[in-house]
Formats: sequence, structure tokens, C-alpha cells
Amino acid sequence: MLFKDEIQMLRRVPFFSEMEPSKLKLLAFSSDRVTYMAGEDLFRQGDMGDAAYVLLTGKVDVLVDSPSGQIKLAEMSGNAIVGEIAILCDGVRTATVRASTSVEALRIGKEQFFKLMSDFPDITIKVMRVLAERLTSTTTELSKARARLEH
Repeated sequence: MLFKDEIQMLRRVPFFSEMEPSKLKLLAFSSDRVTYMAGEDLFRQGDMGDAAYVLLTGKVDVLVDSPSGQIKLAEMSGNAIVGEIAILCDGVRTATVRASTSVEALRIGKEQFFKLMSDFPDITIKVMRVLAERLTSTTTELSKARARLEH
């Protein structure tokens, strides 16, 4: 994938859709392009959060460990961002993210991610919205699971 293609892909990501082209170029330049084969982990639950990943191509599964094994919480594909929660919480990864197909992604280091949020308050608001949506979805799923266990 060419540098200009990375910039076009970033523009499709809701977080970055309204950024100026010069800022997108800087983001693409300061990020690392990484490739994963199906079955490879981008990161594992419990790892320290050191980067977020913008999925350019391919699909990943979001998995959490449970006493009965790993549970698939979600599937994400191109134009999504994963791994930002551990950065924002300055903690460990809350899930494992595993490539279910071959994946190309941009890896945005923790410092660069915070700089983006500082320089572009709109991105911060979008991040908060995505996190709120994920929390709502998780709460709904948890409520459903508890209701099934009680019956």
C-alpha cells in the first residue's frame, strides 16, 4: 500500500474523517504499518497498552478470557480502531485482538495518540462517543447474559 493510499484509508476512519490532509500525512508518516496473518494476535489481554491500531484491511476478532475459554465479543473490520481503551486508561489490554483474515493496520503509539487528541478536540469527542457506544453495548450484553443465567 502506498503512502497516499494510507492517507485515503485514514480519511475513511470516522475518528480522522475531518482532519486536514497535512495532519493525515503526519499521522500516516508517524505511524507504523503492520501486517498480520489470520490467527496472529495484534495484542493479548493483559498486555500493557502501548498503541492503538487503525484497521486498513481485513477483519479481527475481539476476544476475552473466561473460565470456560475465550469468548468472542465482536468482529471488527476496515476503518475501525482497536486498542485505544488501554491507552486511555493507562493500563493493560482488556481483550485479545486476533486477525481472522490477513490484516493491514497502522499502529499509532501512545504518545502520538495523545498528541492527536490534544491537537484535535473533535477526535477526543469521537473517541468518547465510540467508547460510550461500546460501554452501552457491553452493558446490554451483560444484562442479557445475567437474565439467561437467572432463568
